[in-house]
Amino acid sequence: MQVNKEIDTRGLNCPLPILKAKKALNEMQSGELLRVVATDPGSVRDFQAFARQTGNDLVEQQTVGDEFIHVLRRR
Repeated sequence: MQVNKEIDTRGLNCPLPILKAKKALNEMQSGELLRVVATDPGSVRDFQAFARQTGNDLVEQQTVGDEFIHVLRRR
């Protein structure tokens, strides 16, 4: 998977990972992929809700150790 941009939100709690992702997506072109690395367990459901509300596609979510990785496709 070719990710166009990655942001590190480790150590940040809700709503900061979502706000940083929203800002990054606004700077991207339609169809580009954004990877967000977070440590907040609540980010899993937060990014699911964010994708539903904004129309961006949540391509992938995975847990690696104590990190949560979210990949979004810009609408």
